[in-house]
Amino acid sequence: MGYGDATPSNVSFLVQGAELRVAETRAVNRALRKAYGIGICSVEEIGALGEPPIAPEPKKLPPQAAHSNGNGSRSVRDRLCQLIRQHELDPNLVKSYATYFCGVKTLREATRDQVENFIVHLAEWAEKDRNALLCQLNSYLGQKEGAA
Repeated sequence: MGYGDATPSNVSFLVQGAELRVAETRAVNRALRKAYGIGICSVEEIGALGEPPIAPEPKKLPPQAAHSNGNGSRSVRDRLCQLIRQHELDPNLVKSYATYFCGVKTLREATRDQVENFIVHLAEWAEKDRNALLCQLNSYLGQKEGAA
């Protein structure tokens, strides 16, 4: 036996309108976890708490200032996430390409300027020739699988 709840505020944008089914799935998952002593929660229970809503249509954004000044301009991470969603890119492949572009082993080692230059480069390439960008990103598929 298990209980689950779901509201538009705690389910993914993709399943809004089906909250009753999500609640039922959460309840079943919780009951199975308890029955088998599984200590981690299911993806359905996490819901939309960490994921931004996905807009049905990508929208062009006005150019952003190079540095965030705290007066409403978006962070570097937000701009990169928006770019990934807007052009429907694989975030893991973008991360692999970013580390290569910035010349670092992990993206945390990159400076803010390096990441901002990468975002500008990625945005220009995605607008100019998305197919070529996808080919470049797909060249990192082996590295992504090898790391797992």
